Amino acid sequence: MERTLEPLILGRVIGDVLDSFTPSIKMSITYNGNKPVNNGREFYPSAVDTKPRVEIQGGDMRTFYTLVMTDPDVPGPSDPYLKEHLHWLVTDIPGTTDTTFGSELEMYETPRPNIGIHRFVFTLFKQKGRQTVVNRPASRDYFSTRTFAAENDLGLPVAAIFFNAQRETAPRRR
Repeated sequence: MERTLEPLILGRVIGDVLDSFTPSIKMSITYNGNKPVNNGREFYPSAVDTKPRVEIQGGDMRTFYTLVMTDPDVPGPSDPYLKEHLHWLVTDIPGTTDTTFGSELEMYETPRPNIGIHRFVFTLFKQKGRQTVVNRPASRDYFSTRTFAAENDLGLPVAAIFFNAQRETAPRRR
């Protein structure tokens, strides 16, 4: 499993967004039916404008998970623990299923980076039980994955994947 963490460490996801953890569940993410998300893959915003299919491969139907998608590269306060922007939040996802079986607390927001390359991080947490995530974020801005996990007693992640995106240049007209 150490090799699974290597891209998260090199991409500074572990450190900037998450504490080190041991992956215990396999999560697959696919955009538009045929574009898999692998750690560090680059996408243009037009390729990720619709909600992806996120599948949990492991656990069982009595185990529930929370998915958090954030952008830790938005300009914000100097406090790194309040620097993320929340793009998507789904709770109560049964094991061996996908996000369509969960409760969407924050609808999917298309990544639209204005300047530079941004990381978009999908983090999966195992819940203690069904409907145990009760502390909704006050805002999408100045979000903290670590704080959210602590407030909802989620512990360390069980899986994480990230991709990079940057602003698309407009086609030139002549």
